[in-house]
Amino acid sequence: MIRNFYSLPVRVYYQDTDAGGVVYHSTYLNFMERARYEWLRELGFNANALIEIHQVLFMVRSLEIEYFKPAVLDDLLQVTVAVTDMGRSRITLSQEILRNQIKLVNATIHVVCVGTERLKPVSIPVPLREKIGKPA
Repeated sequence: MIRNFYSLPVRVYYQDTDAGGVVYHSTYLNFMERARYEWLRELGFNANALIEIHQVLFMVRSLEIEYFKPAVLDDLLQVTVAVTDMGRSRITLSQEILRNQIKLVNATIHVVCVGTERLKPVSIPVPLREKIGKPA
């Protein structure tokens, strides 16, 4: 089940590309991180609130990424975030990067909610869990 679909427009700047004007492979990870951050903000949970109020942060545990087509300088991309699964302390996200509705990159990212003091897994805060929705 896919929940909480979010899409962030991202313009490709010169700094995002290699000498040939093609987006460098690791830059896509930066675009995805930015989209996840803005997705949390859209849900009402910016990074500072998660740290200060809930004493948690999210760390990437693993990711799988596939590259289909390159993005180039000045492209306008859509970077999507969708929750596909959620456990006690883990969220599985599906992310895509599209240009004109053509899929350029696809990734599955597993993030873990950890406490700020010991960086050990803790339960996802109830208010955030409720915003994301119940598992299927």
